Amino acid sequence: MLNRLPRKNGKVFGGTSARSMARNLGTTRKRLASKLHNPRLNRITFHTIRHWKATMLYHQTKDILYVKQFLGHKHIENTMRYIQIEKALFDEREDEFTVRIASTQDEIKELLEAGFEYVCEKDDKLFFRKRR
Repeated sequence: MLNRLPRKNGKVFGGTSARSMARNLGTTRKRLASKLHNPRLNRITFHTIRHWKATMLYHQTKDILYVKQFLGHKHIENTMRYIQIEKALFDEREDEFTVRIASTQDEIKELLEAGFEYVCEKDDKLFFRKRR
């Protein structure tokens, strides 16, 4: 869909600068904070969103090296903070899975499209899981 949008240069949304995007975020943030009567929304920045994405990515994958590469960090110590944030936000009890069993190709396809991941095979049945 993005490729079908008309554009004047190689960028999807034109030649907007980081400064103008930050200004737009600030305007939207102030409008939402006023409308929702929540002044804490004014504290959200692009860097806050980056921290949130990294924390959620670590929570989903539990792979700190993948998060390090995703963020472009040179040193793993910079990425380790997301482990601490994730542990503070998510209780160990939340690390539960929904498990499904599939035996036909249609069932397998349906589970994979729903976001389940393959775990193992036993007695000609395939086991899949997905975080709750």
